[in-house]
Amino acid sequence: MVQRVLILAALWMAPILAAGQVVYEAERTPLSLSAGGSFSYFSADYGGYKPMGVTAVVDFSPVIWDHVGAEAEGRWLTLNASHGFSEYNYLIGPVYRFTLTEHPGLRPYVKTLVGGGIINFPNNLAYGRYFAFAPGGGVDYTLTRRVRLRADYEFQIWPNAPGIPGSPSGTMIPNGVSVGVTYRIF
Repeated sequence: MVQRVLILAALWMAPILAAGQVVYEAERTPLSLSAGGSFSYFSADYGGYKPMGVTAVVDFSPVIWDHVGAEAEGRWLTLNASHGFSEYNYLIGPVYRFTLTEHPGLRPYVKTLVGGGIINFPNNLAYGRYFAFAPGGGVDYTLTRRVRLRADYEFQIWPNAPGIPGSPSGTMIPNGVSVGVTYRIF
């Protein structure tokens, strides 16, 4: 009787145990590296400027922490701004990705990046480099095993900006969206 119960329990548990490993550990790389680019549209939080430009993104994730990774981005906003106005960002920080079981092709994420922001004020009024803190988030949509579409929102905080002589300093809060593509290298 005990032997029959153990056999029945083993047969009942077998499908659950068989589905436990999606990719064999020997076939899965220990790291994931993606790179991509996007088009960005930002509100500069200075003079009503809404510059556009390009963004380059590098995303690194160790497989042991499937949800946690790191992201680095460079953004060059030089379009749609007049009188020589431009804004640049160089940021890096952690990213947390969520898994949606209902929609496996969608991968939402949140991020907190830090780094530097550079701004060229219009008419050569001033030039400044500032510390930037940038919380944000977005979603990746899987097209193929290696290619993903990405939509991203970022809210940057630049303390002690603009720092123009004779003007009061405060905090600038540029924010905007980026839409682009990433390619998984490995």
